[in-house]
Amino acid sequence: MSKLFITDTILRDAHQSQAATRMKLEDMLPACEALDRVGYWSLECWGGATFDACMRFLNEDPWERLRALKKAMPNTKLQMLFRGQNILGYKHYADDVVEQFCKKSIENGIDVVRVFDALNDKRNLEAAVKFVKEYGGMCETAISYTVSPVHDIDYFVRLACDLEKMGADTICIKDMANLLLPYDAYELVKKLKENVSVPIHLHTHNTAGTGDMTNLMAVQAGVDIVDCALSPLANGTANPSTEALVATLKGTDRDTGLDLKVLAEAAEHFRKVADKMKAEGTLDPKVLNVDPNALLYQVPGGMLSNLISQLKQANAEDRYYEVLEEVPRVRKDFGYPPLVTPTSQIVGTQAVLNVLMGRYKMISKESKGLLKGEYGQLPGEVNEEVRKLAIGDEAPITCRPADLLKPELPGYREETKGIAKSEEDVLSYALFPQVAPKFFDYRDNGGAAKAEAEKNAAAEGVRTLFVQDLS
Repeated sequence: MSKLFITDTILRDAHQSQAATRMKLEDMLPACEALDRVGYWSLECWGGATFDACMRFLNEDPWERLRALKKAMPNTKLQMLFRGQNILGYKHYADDVVEQFCKKSIENGIDVVRVFDALNDKRNLEAAVKFVKEYGGMCETAISYTVSPVHDIDYFVRLACDLEKMGADTICIKDMANLLLPYDAYELVKKLKENVSVPIHLHTHNTAGTGDMTNLMAVQAGVDIVDCALSPLANGTANPSTEALVATLKGTDRDTGLDLKVLAEAAEHFRKVADKMKAEGTLDPKVLNVDPNALLYQVPGGMLSNLISQLKQANAEDRYYEVLEEVPRVRKDFGYPPLVTPTSQIVGTQAVLNVLMGRYKMISKESKGLLKGEYGQLPGEVNEEVRKLAIGDEAPITCRPADLLKPELPGYREETKGIAKSEEDVLSYALFPQVAPKFFDYRDNGGAAKAEAEKNAAAEGVRTLFVQDLS
């Protein structure tokens, strides 16, 4: 077997999972010279919740962050997480918005785009895959891993074969909730290597405490690339430690070739950043703990935090375990969607409503959309009684949802006349129309909106719905 390649998540998923995506550019830049010397396959540094959090909480331009990181790390491929037709938002966008976002992401410095769909609906990946490749990016399509009566190894192998035919340059097993157990990882990777020819990339977390073992078994099965996080922000709800895997494989036929001394140099900086975030309260030590409930309820760590936050607001924290028990029931009613952004928030919120208000006495707008087919094809059989409660006699959508959307960019350009200074600004507005104008005002008017922005951030709290979910 050849050496194992590593993608480090320290600049994106690690702090998204542990510190609600609050790491600032100024916290990243001092370590970039060392990170660029490591020899990673890629560094994940953009996408996911970082785009929203940059503007909403940190008063940073996400596009400027990307350009600055590219300049500081010219020798390392930069990677982002892209939610297919949802891009980085929480609804479907028209194909012209998807195309322009792919184009501008690559122009500004992204090399690898990991594209996933919460429902594993291939139709929701088509546009993103096409445009990433058209504009010169490397497209890594992801399988959203989950466990249910309809999700078995054959399901994932079939999906991977279809993604390879679609044009994937690499395929990622995206285990956002640490549900992929070590021996299952071995079998899945083995089957994928037998059936597809592109490299296989594994992404898992350590929420339930099995992440390191899952990575090691995948390595034994021949996985090509593995996601890890530098130790100061590794483990718990984040990804397994980079240094631990590098040391484990040293001297073997899967030796990563990475230098532990250079990794230690970068980690030393991020240890200070982690200490600072603990002092600020943005990094809660609780997220460092192992929580086997992830295996029982199949709930990602960030989703657990969201549920707690919602129950606190309703003064009903004592009903936490009732909600956890309700989550699998809602998921079954909804056709077993994997729990990843945005379906994790939709199912979690509906579980809270069911416990507090009575089962399906109140159905969220997002639940109705999911059951109607606005997000794509649900993997399993839907409870038709629940669907009828949600959408009445409306016919579910059966086509690719984006086929129902007219081009949207001209409208966004018109709406942002006078406030957008670039096409990137138009895209920022398209994804976050409530957040972007406040950020533009802050950026362009010398901090005039700073007090209001800080007040809003404080009001929303450190652990905000949608922002820290483990996507």
